[in-house]
Amino acid sequence: MSRTPIENQASLRIGVVEFVSPSEIRVQLDIDAPDGIAANAGVPREFPRINSYVLVPNEGGQIVCQVEWIAVERSPFPKRKGYQDYGLIDLPFPLRKMKLAPLGILKRGRKEDFIFHRGVHSFPSIGSPVLVPTDLQLKSIVESGLNRRVLIGHSPLAANAEVKIDPDRLFGRHLAVLGNTGSGKSCTVAGLIQWSLEATELGDNTNSRFVILDPNGEYGKVFGDKAKVLKVNGEDENSLEVPLWMWNSEEWRGFTQAKPGAQLPLLKRALRAMRNEELEFQSDPKLKAKKFVGIILQSTISSENKGEPYNGFPHNKNFIERLVVWGISLEGFDTLQDVLKELVVLINKLITDHKKVQDNGWVNYTEFTNKEIENLINLIRLTFKNLGGDDIELYPKNEDIPIPFKGDVFLSYLEALAQETNNEQYLEFLIARTRTLLSDSRMDAVIGDKINIELDKWLDRYLGNGQSASITIIDLSLVPSEITHITTSVISRIIFEALQRYRKLNAKSLPTVMVMEEAHSFITRYNDNGEGNPSAICTKVFEKIAREGRKFGLGLVLSSQRPSELSQTVLSQCNSFILHRISNDRDQELVGRLLPDTFRGLLKELPSLPSQNAILLGWASELPILVKIRDLPSHQRPQSDDPDFWDVWTRKNILGEEVSRNVNWKEIADDWQEKK
Repeated sequence: MSRTPIENQASLRIGVVEFVSPSEIRVQLDIDAPDGIAANAGVPREFPRINSYVLVPNEGGQIVCQVEWIAVERSPFPKRKGYQDYGLIDLPFPLRKMKLAPLGILKRGRKEDFIFHRGVHSFPSIGSPVLVPTDLQLKSIVESGLNRRVLIGHSPLAANAEVKIDPDRLFGRHLAVLGNTGSGKSCTVAGLIQWSLEATELGDNTNSRFVILDPNGEYGKVFGDKAKVLKVNGEDENSLEVPLWMWNSEEWRGFTQAKPGAQLPLLKRALRAMRNEELEFQSDPKLKAKKFVGIILQSTISSENKGEPYNGFPHNKNFIERLVVWGISLEGFDTLQDVLKELVVLINKLITDHKKVQDNGWVNYTEFTNKEIENLINLIRLTFKNLGGDDIELYPKNEDIPIPFKGDVFLSYLEALAQETNNEQYLEFLIARTRTLLSDSRMDAVIGDKINIELDKWLDRYLGNGQSASITIIDLSLVPSEITHITTSVISRIIFEALQRYRKLNAKSLPTVMVMEEAHSFITRYNDNGEGNPSAICTKVFEKIAREGRKFGLGLVLSSQRPSELSQTVLSQCNSFILHRISNDRDQELVGRLLPDTFRGLLKELPSLPSQNAILLGWASELPILVKIRDLPSHQRPQSDDPDFWDVWTRKNILGEEVSRNVNWKEIADDWQEKK
């Protein structure tokens, strides 16, 4: 004889509600409620258990609640209906209490199954029964939701139910994988990519794009032939190349450490000039003269706007000294004197008229008139046009367009610009630093002039062309430390801006996932004092991706062992979290602040989570859930194992296999010293 729903509910009852608020429900457990194993739920199950689920019936279905804590309170011996206890002494009696966090509503589906919906609209009343869920109800809680396409693990607290996710939710609104070293973060990240591709059942024919920024070289062998590994001094098609012409002005600022006063404006002016036909700068005298005349035209207009020629000493003196340098430089263009002669004559006349040497040797500098400066500007502009220049070259749209140029040409132009604007003393350090860095052989393979790659070929190498699955692993481990942050910044920004332009031209996004390993080293907190340093520039790029990437199809996956050191802007934009073991108090506190109060109890389990176990919560999951992540074959795991001291010391591993670590320091020294 089958049970009625009321009889079935009575058999699953474990207590009653005694306190209700929007964020918590408190329960008094029945005296005869299970205290170790619940045998009334279909199969024996451990109960009570922290972070497990219970149900509270209401008019909308059954409220799904998560157990936050269980405690014992002392109270008078309970009076049982129908019994009279004569002669008993009224001693304190232990009553068990539970605190629950309401998560959502479980409703019966069209068949014999159940469907879970996040959020609670109607709360129970005092005295409502509390039930232990059946196995079917537990699985329905975890396995509800649309588009559950990718299996990432099983839930040990929910009858080993399958935990599947929707990739659109997981990657589309950014994911943070956080946890201590050795807790399984890297395997989780590698598994998410591997299992997502497997779930498509298309093999290498998937139109997927994953870009993994790998600072430790852990992922090189994880995906086998499916992935392209770009690294320093790799083969032609697998060489990590980030030519300096791809850098924008902010990245150049971080590289050269340009100060915002005189150095940064001149650096930007030089970059603007480089974006226009500068490849022939050294070989074409007419082009060189045109660029020089363009510089003095901009400088004269700027001086007029500031009123320097009219402001008296020392401003007019500085302007005259500039005219002297310009006149000498213009006379140096021997083959172009027919075009430049009239301008040279006017400049020399202005110098003679306004620089008077007295009998006692003192020099008197007189002020210029508006008419004189106006005539000078008009003649410089006319000369500039006669040399083939136009206003577009004078004022290019911006200095950040990735148009190729050579580093040595840029350096020569910057030196000329410093000389002709009389700013040598301000640019001396900047030019010296730039020359030193550009001549560094360690950087030459990554950013040097020998790199000959077009922008479309670069994008094809890093993002693929849609003909097959594209997994690009960017090995940053051998990138010189001086440019590691700049390199990471340039790669991330170029990919983001390429996807922006794809959306602009096609009115649709191109879904791409960018993975940042050791994110706390590249996406760090910064303050105004760190403005312009490479670390802050790199962080700003990722902050922009975090804020705007979703609109252009760029999803961000952060993996970090120190969330407290991450940029709060980036972390707050992550809508899904996979939390492995976190033992540091500051990291736990930070993660707790990112999540609603109702999840705080779940996070208290973080310090004791075993490896391969994690808490999944956020937009990608209907409810926060403890997950045992799927196993990855050893050959698909990132190379992030702990050092095997004992095996090396004893020369064998647990299987009895020989472990050898012979060292050839000569080979290492030759590689270090770049000996061929």
